[in-house]
Amino acid sequence: MFGVVFPNRSFPMDISTFAQIDTFHWVLDMNTFVGEAYDQVRQLCIFLLNGLTLPPEKALAVYIQSPGSPFVFCGAVTVARPSAVLPLAWPEPGAAGTLQLTADAQPLSAKIGVSVEDLASLPSLDAMAEKRIEGLAMKVGENLFNFMQSFCGVDGSKLVVPMDILDRWFKKFQERAKRDPEYLKVQD
Repeated sequence: MFGVVFPNRSFPMDISTFAQIDTFHWVLDMNTFVGEAYDQVRQLCIFLLNGLTLPPEKALAVYIQSPGSPFVFCGAVTVARPSAVLPLAWPEPGAAGTLQLTADAQPLSAKIGVSVEDLASLPSLDAMAEKRIEGLAMKVGENLFNFMQSFCGVDGSKLVVPMDILDRWFKKFQERAKRDPEYLKVQD
């Protein structure tokens, strides 16, 4: 039905890697995959396999859960959008309340859940992309503002900047992005 890849961390894995909870729900225990370093796994690529007959009004939704916290929606794939690379913004462990471990309790672990759901019941898939774009725009805007602020003068209630300020900023911005590709990555 589906496969997943953790970019730079795994080979493609199919549905058999997940524990099937019922007809429409699967869970991957991250302890079996990475142990306690689950929060270092920052992305997941999920894809529908060829020949899957997922109805157009359904989606394969992806959720993540840190130890002791509730599941959080990350994104989804549909027949119209058969693959996606989803950022994994792990919630704080224990966000659902206090963690109580007893001698006979199973150790808590992080999980990735996948479920077949009505597309109409899920948050907009475009809203998640818009959030990432807004984060990137904010980061670029802050960088420009800080750069301009270091060169500006004040004329009454106006800021005065050199005419070539945008060219100078953009050149510096490009150089930094080339040196540090992670610089433009937005954390969700």
